[in-house]
Amino acid sequence: MFCRTASAARFLIAQRPAAKFAANRSGSATHQIRHLNVASRPSDLVGNTPLLDLNKILVAHGVDVSNGVRLVGKLESLGPCSSVKDRLGRSMIDDAEAKGLITPGESVLVEPTSGNTGIALAFIARERGYKCILTMPETMSVERRMMLLALGAEVVLTPKETAVPGALAKAKEIVEGLDGKGIILQQFENEANAKVHRETTGPEVWEQTEGEIDIFVSGVGTGGTVSGVSQYIKGSEKYNCKPLKPEMKTVAVEPMEQMLITDALGGEKIGEQGPHKIQGMGAGLVPKVLDLDILDEVVPIHSDEAVTMANELWMIGLPVGASSGAIVSAA
Repeated sequence: MFCRTASAARFLIAQRPAAKFAANRSGSATHQIRHLNVASRPSDLVGNTPLLDLNKILVAHGVDVSNGVRLVGKLESLGPCSSVKDRLGRSMIDDAEAKGLITPGESVLVEPTSGNTGIALAFIARERGYKCILTMPETMSVERRMMLLALGAEVVLTPKETAVPGALAKAKEIVEGLDGKGIILQQFENEANAKVHRETTGPEVWEQTEGEIDIFVSGVGTGGTVSGVSQYIKGSEKYNCKPLKPEMKTVAVEPMEQMLITDALGGEKIGEQGPHKIQGMGAGLVPKVLDLDILDEVVPIHSDEAVTMANELWMIGLPVGASSGAIVSAA
């Protein structure tokens, strides 16, 4: 996700305090107990990611930054499993546990995914003792499949022609055969999706930019990030979010080869529609989680343009994927 703003990135570093000793009556040394800033489990490390100035990208593309315009990116890649979907995975599992819908050691988490949500669910499932089965289109990268397998998940591939809807159909088929032990958390419909961004990502962006954010640009996979962050900052009566900056512009990014959001808002599609190379975006459906009313603009980016920008980001030391390339290109 990327913002045009005037804020600098901030980092927090926890240091281990030096041990202190006190002599007891017997003369032996005793340790004074100190509380350290140490997480108890990997999922506790999700969130609180920093911002990074990306103005050199603007300058490289001929954008005049002398008027104070600034492009910054929120580095969700610094989460435990390197994507914004870490927030979603933890939120859905926390919510299901709180509602008593799943039990460690008994429940089987089944989910259709294009990659990163599956990775997030797999690492938290391994952490908490759940079996995890993930269905995904065969077009997803070998690297993602290998990471899922390394995290202990079972991966079931579906035909590329059916995209994520095909993976969803397969997930439902699998759950039917699990004798009531399986559950689909439904990332495209789950209220815990946008909720986690209203409660964490949105407040982080607002605080880190000191409220000076003018434009929020986000890719759309499930629609949770762009919806939740915008609802928090622009305000939402439905979710009891008071307006902080209602004039902020929300820009959604989708693959040019699959302009379903543009079509849903009455816009015209550009060029041939079909499979694309921007993993994590353009799932082949308009997610129920996505708040269409809060979008000010939808920018379609072709896969080739997204990959080119991703390569450019690598050249400045940011190892990111095509989805980040698409978002920066749109910004």
